[in-house]
Amino acid sequence: MLEQPPKSPDADGIEEGKRLIRLGGDRGLSLAERVSERLQRLTWRTPLHTMRLRGRHPLKLIAVADDPFLGDPARGNALLDGMVTFRGESREIAGLDYARADWSKPFGEYLHSFAWLRDLSTVTTRARAAPVAEAMMRPWLAAHAEKVSETAWRADLWGRRILFWTAHAPLILSSTDLVYRSAVLHALARGARHLDRAADRVQVGPPRIAAWCGVLVAGLMIPGGDPRRSFGEAGLQRALELSVFDDGGVVTRSPAAQLDAVMLLAMLCEGYAARRLDPPGFVEVALARMVTALLGVCHGDKGLSSWQGAGPVPGAVLEQIVEATGIRTRPLKQARDWGYQRLTAQKTVLIMDAAPPPVARLVEGGCASTLAFELSDGPDRIVVNCGGARMAATAALAEGLRTTAAHSTLVVGDSNSTAIHADGTLGRGVGEVELSRHESENSSRIEASHDGYARRYGLIHRRLVALSSDGRDVRGEDSLLPSDKRRRKQAPPFAIRFHLSPHVEISPTADGMAAILRTPASALWQFRCRGGALAIEDSIWIDGNGRAIPSQQLVVSGEAAPGGTSVSWVFHRAR
Repeated sequence: MLEQPPKSPDADGIEEGKRLIRLGGDRGLSLAERVSERLQRLTWRTPLHTMRLRGRHPLKLIAVADDPFLGDPARGNALLDGMVTFRGESREIAGLDYARADWSKPFGEYLHSFAWLRDLSTVTTRARAAPVAEAMMRPWLAAHAEKVSETAWRADLWGRRILFWTAHAPLILSSTDLVYRSAVLHALARGARHLDRAADRVQVGPPRIAAWCGVLVAGLMIPGGDPRRSFGEAGLQRALELSVFDDGGVVTRSPAAQLDAVMLLAMLCEGYAARRLDPPGFVEVALARMVTALLGVCHGDKGLSSWQGAGPVPGAVLEQIVEATGIRTRPLKQARDWGYQRLTAQKTVLIMDAAPPPVARLVEGGCASTLAFELSDGPDRIVVNCGGARMAATAALAEGLRTTAAHSTLVVGDSNSTAIHADGTLGRGVGEVELSRHESENSSRIEASHDGYARRYGLIHRRLVALSSDGRDVRGEDSLLPSDKRRRKQAPPFAIRFHLSPHVEISPTADGMAAILRTPASALWQFRCRGGALAIEDSIWIDGNGRAIPSQQLVVSGEAAPGGTSVSWVFHRAR
């Protein structure tokens, strides 16, 4: 267990005054690197690359690592019934045709990564699971073991595959068929040699971390792996430097990606443990920082909040994952680079997005969520984002979930604070966020502003949010201020949206300027606003399984005057 002491207020706080968080940085692949990556993929088809995949050492595993995480029982039981299921999509095991993929990209990645081995091993014994695993392994080997091609030979998927194959080797190597066992081990060795050359060309973030973790586990588990292990440790260190901010957050700004990276490093540590070796110090340090940042975007129910396409991973699942890492630490209150701010008082937790969206070259599917927040009272979520864009059943729904209107923040002219292109990338919009945080005995306060509407409407969105020390009052003010001194006659409409958890009951007051919110724990919160018209509209919320659950939202609307506009609002816990 790695114990991490809490940070001092000086180390954890933002200095008095204002801090700028700018969009950009030098992380990610440059144009030259992108071209190099494409050229390298073309070389996969050449005889030279095929020759490089030949090995010199006996085909065997030195050890078997442990998989410290539990899988999904529903998916595991479906596998026992002869079905592969993932995010609402299903296929019969007997009908899988790896050579002619007729499934979605997420389903294909689930298949090719062999993450389903974890689900299968969670629900049954080795004796019962091994025939199922072998039935899925044989057609994959027939289609892809000797043929280097996309998507099966994508480096990040090979990295994950090596992690799962070595951790669940008893399931895929229990057969008495020596030819089959040799084919599995031969494919594993070829994949490792492929990764030696391809790992550093993968997109930064969890994909590159996965690739280098695969290199390292291969170096630990395959004979003659000492040079590969040394090479892999240097590569993983570079990957972490590019993929993880100093505060522990991943550059994609997605809590789901953060969780993924944490699990990859934890599995890598199990590989070292299986060989009775200590992982490199930089891995332990990075894992500790990443868990701290991950906990910083968790609510009172210990589950993840919904940001950058991520869904609300349940608290029980997250708790098991964090416990398996061996890290014991406190949630990070201020992730300056990762961009999330956390306010807590008693049982009340508020999490705010206080940074620009991730840059387009780092992630597809980023969300225009700047200055949105989520709010919870103990185990009950109150204000949420619709979330789950990466889990949505249809492309149209995913596109809608990425918009500013799908987040609990202000929208001008029914447009996004950062443009979302038709190809899924993000365009112009928020370039910098100005941030100031203040702590006192009576309250904690965040003041932030962004320039996402400056180019189109000449307006700066400024949001102030304060949480009282007893956790009973969340007071806020949203302002639209002129971005320059030019006079403008237009008065674009605006709407401040507060999406509510589907478990919250809502009742409007007689004057139409307030609403009473009742949580499942029977707590009563009163919402009241001034400076705009209040309405209650329909909304949706994407749950942890990717299902769209009907919900409601509070919408405060008005028009932005040329000289500026302000709306104040408050959530007060009445009982």
